[in-house]
Amino acid sequence: MRILIYLLSIIIANVITAKFAPLHLGLFIIPYGTLFIGLTLVMRDMVQNKYGRKKTYMWIVAALALSAVTSHLLGDELWVVFASTLSFIISETADTEIYTRLKLPFVKRVMFSGIVAGFFDSSVFVIIGIGPLGLGYVSWDLVPYAIAGQWVAKVLMQLIVAGGIRHFVMKLGIYEPNITDFEYTETQSLQAGK
Repeated sequence: MRILIYLLSIIIANVITAKFAPLHLGLFIIPYGTLFIGLTLVMRDMVQNKYGRKKTYMWIVAALALSAVTSHLLGDELWVVFASTLSFIISETADTEIYTRLKLPFVKRVMFSGIVAGFFDSSVFVIIGIGPLGLGYVSWDLVPYAIAGQWVAKVLMQLIVAGGIRHFVMKLGIYEPNITDFEYTETQSLQAGK
């Protein structure tokens, strides 16, 4: 179920971003699909909890292909598809690697890995996709506001979703240990023994 939600959140983010003009809050520019990217990053963490780091990378590749195809089918310009793909690769990799190495409770792991991943995702997409290095929809003077708007929205959504999932899982008594904890500890032990 978590893999399905992960993949669907990517499609929904692309569809909403393509269909609706961005939200302007003062100087901040926030595509509505950004709200689902927060869900995507949390669900990636949930997939990693269940299946481990290596299998998660397989799902990231599948999600990357799905995202690129969806974006192209929605009529996004090729440059936006490229920027979206690049930002996805960078942010998902950052999220996976940071999340793997943190030995903290779930919500804190999601928060710290998501803060970095969300910043990379927002920065790369804005600058290369819709900013001055891409299509030029956002000028250099507005780039910091576009990045900040997307970044803050992603981080807030991650915290809301992560807190909600944790509460739901604990309430139902279906908490599961993080497979990543075991996987990373084994890797460290093997490296220390060399």
